[in-house]
Amino acid sequence: MLQRRALLGAALTLPALAGTGRAQTSYPDHAIRLIVGFAPGGATDITTRLLAPRLQTALGGRAPVVVENRPGGSGNVATQAVVNADPDGYTLLMGTISALAINPSLFSDLPFDPQTDLTPIGLFVDVLNVLVVPADRPWKNLSELIATAREKPGALNYSSSGIGGAGHLGGALLDHLAGIKTVHVPYRGGGPAMTDLVSGKVDFSFATAPTALPLIQAGKIRALAVPTARRSPLLPDVPTVAETVAGFEVANWYAMLGPKGLPQPVTTRLSAALQECLREPALADDLAHHGAEARPSTPEELARFLKAETEKWRPILKSSGAKPE
Repeated sequence: MLQRRALLGAALTLPALAGTGRAQTSYPDHAIRLIVGFAPGGATDITTRLLAPRLQTALGGRAPVVVENRPGGSGNVATQAVVNADPDGYTLLMGTISALAINPSLFSDLPFDPQTDLTPIGLFVDVLNVLVVPADRPWKNLSELIATAREKPGALNYSSSGIGGAGHLGGALLDHLAGIKTVHVPYRGGGPAMTDLVSGKVDFSFATAPTALPLIQAGKIRALAVPTARRSPLLPDVPTVAETVAGFEVANWYAMLGPKGLPQPVTTRLSAALQECLREPALADDLAHHGAEARPSTPEELARFLKAETEKWRPILKSSGAKPE
């Protein structure tokens, strides 16, 4: 009797195992949507489009990886779309610091929790931000910009790619640490934010390097400072904000995630493919050209990183006074 039960159990188990094997070997067999939470032309869009064809190749080349822009809510619209998607590996998110680590503390009514409603796949890049002003503005350094802001509280405004993003945090933290008052003007992505900066509709921006560098080189905008701990090799003559405002630092990063419940074989396959892409020298060079640095990680490392970043920014957001607008 025991032998018959064992044989019956084995017979019932084999089809399930075979199905798992088929799912693992056949994935992906149709297009993967890689959703970006901002309009075309911004850093998230630019760097994700550099990755997409390489990711397609790393996954076997049979199924295209299509970048889809879902701007709105500082990444919340895109995140919600992935949270609601089937956990089959065909709808993925390129999440940002704003959507994944800032918004949970900034928005009191978020219908999702990035730490529990998404499946971590891996970190993607760190991205350089630059404090820039229109070329026709008089300020040649950050001290001059701060002096004007102190003389005219509330008169200067700054653009960002959305509420809660690194650009918004940069402006809010500058207000807090420098003792000034400026006005935040959020856009639906870095591209539109940069367009209005160049035209002079806004006074300054903590813009991402992929959108800012070509315009700096063309002389259409001027770089005053970088918000990182050290000067950037891309802009070695541009000082850090902290050289003028002590204690200032704002980082910017992106990461790939899927819906909650993504099958482990699919998660493993995607993570391995992403890490393979980020080890490719040609992609690293392309990213560096746009002010981004490849940052491969495992899903487990990303999960720990998200938790740490969310906890780090919660008290900073509270003290800086940053709020949804």
